[in-house]
Amino acid sequence: MLLAELAATWRAVAGTSSRTEKTALIATCLRDAGADDAAITVFYLSGELPQRQIGVGYASLRELPPPAPEPSLSVTGVDAAFSEIGAVAGPGSVALRKSLLGALLERATQEEQDFLIRLLAGELRQGALDGVMAGAVAKAAGVPLAAVRRALMLRGSLAPVATAALTGGAERLGEFTLEVGRPVKPMLAAAAPNIADALTGGPMAVEQKMDGIRAQLHVAGEEVHVFTRTLEEITDRVPEVVAELRALGLRSAVLDGELIALRPDGSPQPFQVTASRSATRGAGEIALSVFVFDVLHLDGRDLLDEPGSVRHEALAAAVPERLRMPRIVTADPEEAGRFFAESVRVGHEGVVVKALDGPYTAGRRGAGWIKVKPRHTLDLVVLAVEWGHGRRKGKLSNLHLGARDPGTGGFVMLGKTFKGLTDKLLDWQTERFTELRTGDDGWTVTVRPEQVVEIAFDGVQRSTRYPGGMALRFARVLRYRSDKTAEEADTVETVRALAVNLPA
Repeated sequence: MLLAELAATWRAVAGTSSRTEKTALIATCLRDAGADDAAITVFYLSGELPQRQIGVGYASLRELPPPAPEPSLSVTGVDAAFSEIGAVAGPGSVALRKSLLGALLERATQEEQDFLIRLLAGELRQGALDGVMAGAVAKAAGVPLAAVRRALMLRGSLAPVATAALTGGAERLGEFTLEVGRPVKPMLAAAAPNIADALTGGPMAVEQKMDGIRAQLHVAGEEVHVFTRTLEEITDRVPEVVAELRALGLRSAVLDGELIALRPDGSPQPFQVTASRSATRGAGEIALSVFVFDVLHLDGRDLLDEPGSVRHEALAAAVPERLRMPRIVTADPEEAGRFFAESVRVGHEGVVVKALDGPYTAGRRGAGWIKVKPRHTLDLVVLAVEWGHGRRKGKLSNLHLGARDPGTGGFVMLGKTFKGLTDKLLDWQTERFTELRTGDDGWTVTVRPEQVVEIAFDGVQRSTRYPGGMALRFARVLRYRSDKTAEEADTVETVRALAVNLPA
């Protein structure tokens, strides 16, 4: 399959907001790709590389050779080129990778260059997420969507599932099973604004929601594997976790839980401490604690389809209480509210409310699990805006957010966001920030710091990226505050006061 065909599909998918049309476009592309190119096509249209990382930084993508007049690159040829670039190491590797990338790009047409650059920079943003991709695979192969979702859950990656569906249909998909040692897609939680909305009737489990690293734990006697939410294996980085799991004496198990760095008093360290610790080998001065909240397999028995209450009974029999996520079971909003308040008071994110009769629906958000977190808001000033891509091309999208600094009379940048923007808001802010524009380098438009926007966020974290040393976590737009001037925006001192988990 020519890369030009895939790039054309990407552009068409990015140009529509219709989920049905996205699915149909991708399904056609997968049928055209066939079994040989299906896996790479799924990766690329999902905005990912089979190699994950190939050592190409954003700076390498700024200077481009003149585009080729006609398409000639194949999908498999590009994949081979990426593998060659990723394999380069040692002295002179940066220059060699740049040379190999340049040789690839000079064979690409303008549209192909645009696609490849955005793919490498992680900027495709065409809305082809797992749900759309799974639907497209089902449509292309003529198999039930449920069969694709089940196979995806068990395999953890859509690319091999697509290949299986296109070559062997539903029968091949049925061959995917849960295997100890191979990670599955984790179950995800929907969100509710408060405890009352999350409790949907009858007793439900209310568990602490810790701000740590989601971990899937595979145990087969002395053999232990630890995977992150993205299915990356980190076993060799967390020997203290491996030791805890080996000590349980389990014959075979697949557990779902959280890894987190705790202070001596049991309160959570800032998320960056946990993240930094999980990215390096060996415990050093900081050890990660493990808290398990679900079990998918135990001693030869798959539990995915069992009710949550049955899974927790099995978990309680296999894992001691000190290693289980704290929880209560209640139908009383006041009791659940007190548990939520206490979880937040000791420094955790909030709670997850779980149905007792629901199965483990890996890789999907649904009503079975509902997270509740306190919502923080700030009135911040827009300092700059980035031009959008894909469906947002031609619109000013990604906002640079700043808090007021009374000491200098300026603003301290706290991060960026394009979350929460409706089509109506995109139209409005494109017009508004065009009026306030003071500069435009083709990527970022700087603006006069006058427009106030109300931002919701989940917390404040340390950041070396911004001068203030802080950044907002999961920032999203609530509304523009045309009733406020920049002089009335929240100050950097207010933000620091909210950062209760930042070390002094």
